[in-house]
Amino acid sequence: MEQHAKTSEDLCLSGLLFDELTAVCGKMGEDFPPFRIRQIEKRIREGCSDFEAMTELPQELRRKLAECYHLRSVTLDGVYADPDGTVKLRLLTADSLAIEAVILRDKHGRHTACLSTQAGCAMGCVFCKTGSLGFTRNLNAGEITGQLHSINGCLKADGRPPVSNIVFMGMGEPLLNLDALLKSIALLCALPGTPANRFSPRRITVSTCGLAPKILEWADRAPGGVRLAVSLTTARQDLRSRLMPASSALAELKDALCSYQKQTGRRVTLELPLLGGINTHPEDAEALAVFARGLSVLVNLIPWNAAPGLVFEGKPLTSPSPKEAARFVRELEERHLPVVIRRGKGGAVAGACGQLGNAVALGQKQKQYAGNDTGKTE
Repeated sequence: MEQHAKTSEDLCLSGLLFDELTAVCGKMGEDFPPFRIRQIEKRIREGCSDFEAMTELPQELRRKLAECYHLRSVTLDGVYADPDGTVKLRLLTADSLAIEAVILRDKHGRHTACLSTQAGCAMGCVFCKTGSLGFTRNLNAGEITGQLHSINGCLKADGRPPVSNIVFMGMGEPLLNLDALLKSIALLCALPGTPANRFSPRRITVSTCGLAPKILEWADRAPGGVRLAVSLTTARQDLRSRLMPASSALAELKDALCSYQKQTGRRVTLELPLLGGINTHPEDAEALAVFARGLSVLVNLIPWNAAPGLVFEGKPLTSPSPKEAARFVRELEERHLPVVIRRGKGGAVAGACGQLGNAVALGQKQKQYAGNDTGKTE
């Protein structure tokens, strides 16, 4: 079972880089040779949740570590499986905040982890359930990487391979928690080894709602190879301002993306949640073509995943019909934009894009995994 965090003040070793781990262990008054620190670090990155399982360490050292520190900043509170293969995890921080992470499975059986960076979100995008919750606080690096450890623990218990890709597209705006985001990426990419404990930056994607100053900062600080996705929604400024009130002006956003691409040479994914009757018109396609001019982009269309209670200017939001979505795809292709349309997954457990923070579907049973601390069903 996953080890529970003791208190919010206790130090979680899984959120520490090697130099920090060395300094912390040194404070215990023990002689810690570098190889011993490497042993501890390796087991942490492998997802070890119990000091007693670190049998390569002397028993007395394991006891002292367990007395002073813990290995997880989040504990598993619920695991919900959609028949389409998507799994949503509900996790609790040491101060009892609920966050959510999602396991996505593709047709080849590969798994992607969708991780959260904040408890709640301050952006207030009208089509996003998380945005309706408001902002509580940033997550620290241990709480971010702890989501992945819990995900891989569930996959292992189910006899499935570990995660091969990571997307920071869960709860919160990643670029507003940039220090912890960068530290968590450093932790996830730190060790050579198997896909269970190491990721190439090219297998990591960060999604932002489009904060121009933060994109410029990201370009300066991001590890080479990490992919960037921008939730554009629409390239009509008047409409975008009403749908995404906290986002940057489109002119400023495009300037930032041009600078980002000049500096990194990397293509940007433009994400558009399709809202029935709102952002699927020919003028939306034309505005997007104008915005994309001079940029290297892939347009990723996401038919809106329903979340109860969300409205736009007094009317409930709806998903576009298949005919409406197909027509918009044609409009974009006629303007020579590379476009893919993403099939919604995880809707039965409120685990699809834009649904996190929503209640689990009524009657949905919780899937039981080793490492599920609650042992309950709903």
